[in-house]
Amino acid sequence: MTQRDMAGYLGITTVTIRNWRRDKPNLYKIIMQGFAVEDVKKLLKESVERLESAGEEKKR
Repeated sequence: MTQRDMAGYLGITTVTIRNWRRDKPNLYKIIMQGFAVEDVKKLLKESVERLESAGEEKKR
């Protein structure tokens, strides 16, 4: 996700994100970790769906 994407999602400007990165590194870190968690959740969901599909195909 680009900074522009993140800013749009958060309803802020890209300048605000850059300022947070420089001036409020802990806040920036928390926000980046939140986006990383969402990415991992998406990957896990996709993996579970693939495993379930593979299991259903084996039953046939």
